[in-house]
Amino acid sequence: MSSNDSQLRAEQSGASDDSIQQVHAGLQKQKPEKADGYSMLPLVLLGLMCCAVFFGSIYMAHYSLRFDPLVYNEHANRAKPGATAVVALTRAQLGKKVYDTTCIACHQANGMGVPGQYPPLVASEWATGSEERIIRIVLHGLNGPITVEGKDYNNVMAPLGGALKDEQIANALSYVRASWGNNAPEVTPETVAKVRADTAGRTAFWTSAELLKLP
Repeated sequence: MSSNDSQLRAEQSGASDDSIQQVHAGLQKQKPEKADGYSMLPLVLLGLMCCAVFFGSIYMAHYSLRFDPLVYNEHANRAKPGATAVVALTRAQLGKKVYDTTCIACHQANGMGVPGQYPPLVASEWATGSEERIIRIVLHGLNGPITVEGKDYNNVMAPLGGALKDEQIANALSYVRASWGNNAPEVTPETVAKVRADTAGRTAFWTSAELLKLP
């Protein structure tokens, strides 16, 4: 390679370096300068989230009814001036939730029970008859033979008095007494509380023979 070629290449290389430096200098001038201090946006968002959690907790504390799935009515609404009134659910409608949670496995969604194992509640003289008698069965359970609609059954119903409150029992029985063609008066929590107090010393299952002696 001749000395003239080497000199030409050196000049071209120097020119390229100068051009690159000039481009970089121009880009540096175009960059926006960083603002002093920190942005307030993260602090504002954090404050909004804390407020949402705080007021949400207050709302749930007032309206959750202790998060009890058996009595909580998601349609409940406190009347306010000018607000549209919400139709209150009946005791039987509230009782469906209790029934679906505690009774449906044995007595089925249609109330027909399981043939040969669990008696039906549809048109059952036990379900639609004496409310104090059926309350006793729910509170303390039932063991041994029982005849329902002319058919014999011999199984065990577990006591639910320790698991369910008076209102829950009243709602569930009201649902049973008003469903699948049944047409019996609803059961009130006051009646359940009375029967619970009258039988507070009971520790054994009921038998159908004992219950049939009751009025």
